[in-house]
Amino acid sequence: MGLFSFLKRKNDDAGVRDWPPPESRLRGEPSRLDTEAERERQREIARATAAKIDEIELAFASDMFDDEPAWGSGVRRPAAGGAHPEQDIPLQAAAPASAPAIDESAILYANGQPDAAEQLLRSCLPTLGRAERLPWWMLFDLYQADGREDAFESIAIDYASHFETSPPAWKPLPAAPDAARPGPGLAAVEAFGPTIDASVAARLTRVLDATAPVVRLDFGQVTAIDADGAACLLAALQTLRLQQTGGRELVLAGADTLLDTLRPLLVIGQRATSPAPWLLLLELLQLTHREKQFEEAAMDYCVTYEVSPPSFEAPLRVSTAAPAPGHGDRFMLPAVVSGPDGALLAAIDAYAQERETLVLDCSRLARIDYAGAGSLLARLDAHGAAGRAVELRELNHLVATLLRLLGAGDGVRLYPHRY
Repeated sequence: MGLFSFLKRKNDDAGVRDWPPPESRLRGEPSRLDTEAERERQREIARATAAKIDEIELAFASDMFDDEPAWGSGVRRPAAGGAHPEQDIPLQAAAPASAPAIDESAILYANGQPDAAEQLLRSCLPTLGRAERLPWWMLFDLYQADGREDAFESIAIDYASHFETSPPAWKPLPAAPDAARPGPGLAAVEAFGPTIDASVAARLTRVLDATAPVVRLDFGQVTAIDADGAACLLAALQTLRLQQTGGRELVLAGADTLLDTLRPLLVIGQRATSPAPWLLLLELLQLTHREKQFEEAAMDYCVTYEVSPPSFEAPLRVSTAAPAPGHGDRFMLPAVVSGPDGALLAAIDAYAQERETLVLDCSRLARIDYAGAGSLLARLDAHGAAGRAVELRELNHLVATLLRLLGAGDGVRLYPHRY
């Protein structure tokens, strides 16, 4: 699902019930349409809006993640067409002197007090949150780390209404840590594109045979897929899902890109075509926790092939991430970093051997406490002083704020994930 699909689906499902938007009703405009002509006019406006969203999404997605500036670098990417950038990483507007609630909530969360952090963030939404998106993003991250989907969806609606933009999609972190959960280490990484066809079979076999506890598949560069490629990828994803019972984790990067590439192949009622693209779509929706979309697509699949629709099964250890702007070789940080972790620091040192760039993937990192953050930054600063570039990618905004507070220097670049 693309960045703006929420708005399009709302218009499709609700017709004109939610048009004009809530803001216009607050300005005194009529909330009900009185004539059929007016209803038709509003439908045309809705259709034009959806088309414009498609245009913006295509332009925005093309450069959303490539060479993005690090947080605090002072660089802001110009938006497509010269418009003011709405999704930029926050600058120093969230410095302690101007936004103490931001920093205090990050510290509370790091100290294992999520309820207090949530209360502080929510209390600052009517003031700081009127213009600054960071407290909203921190709340989104807090709810996803805690598995609180209802709270996430509730505030997402307020966010979309307030900023007149598409709300973020629910993407929970993998299951809570347990004895079978893999620790930090080098992930088995495979990037695909521009075409997925039968030739990917050998690469998928290599991934399945790897001993790494975490597998990262990157689909950010995919522009085409055929039925044979869909069948190969479907079989590999099903195998990886079964391997999760043994503790293996899967990270899907650029899943939305693959979904958008796959959907044009699907025609409802066209039974002569291979079912592999349909089944791959259902597998991806399942792995990315999109139950409502899964149910809709399952019914379309049922109508097309006249078979019983598959049922939704929530995955155990799957997370999503942005496509990598480079450096396919990544070190996966664990879900929680607590206190000075000698094993973690030693693993990072081993990963750093003979590498000029260290990329630490934080896509499954939910929380790092104060002591753990200090020891991690000290070790990363040492690698930076030795001439290595150090990047922390896919940070949630609570962790990113804490690391900034602790003085992550120029040698350690922070890249929070994007909403």
